[in-house]
Amino acid sequence: MKNFKTILVLAISVAFLSCSKDDEPTPTATPTTLTVKTFSNLHAPVTGGGGQPVSGEFVKFNFATGQIVTAGDNWDIAFRSTTILVNGGVAGTDQPARTGIAAASVVTGTFANIITAPTDNLFAQDTATSYAIPTGSGNGWYNYNGATNVVSPIAGKVIVIKTHDGKYAKMEILSYYQNAPANPTGTEPSRYYKFNYVYQPNGSKNF
Repeated sequence: MKNFKTILVLAISVAFLSCSKDDEPTPTATPTTLTVKTFSNLHAPVTGGGGQPVSGEFVKFNFATGQIVTAGDNWDIAFRSTTILVNGGVAGTDQPARTGIAAASVVTGTFANIITAPTDNLFAQDTATSYAIPTGSGNGWYNYNGATNVVSPIAGKVIVIKTHDGKYAKMEILSYYQNAPANPTGTEPSRYYKFNYVYQPNGSKNF
């Protein structure tokens, strides 16, 4: 009888523990917290212009590291003057080789409200004669005032990037002048980009 009671107590304890374990919620992965980061004074000089051939190195940038790329092929976008390349497509004359699958889409909307990357058919890559991020006043990310010689980012234009390795980022250019003056006059040192960006590291299109 004593042995029977002992066995009964053990059986009830095992059953209780099993039920308690089964009732525990399944742990879920903690979602990645995305933050808005700012890069200031990325200098993208150019030589030539004014009727002379344009040349000079493109300054390459990687969204995952948030740094300028000085060696290697892991860049996502590259800057020279007002031209921005993506590391995908075909290189034109005097441009770095494209080794990745990067593409871009210029989206209309506020930076905060662009929470999902566009569908794939709205992304473009560079070609030998055109850019995924269009150049020229009013065509892509900026307007140019010939009277004041000022380049101004177009409000409400957000550049969404598919990175060189297939992740996603969004970027908002804030200024083209050193230290980002609130009201540039055209006399400040130019070709110094300031931009906000959000990088999505897990391959999701959601920001």
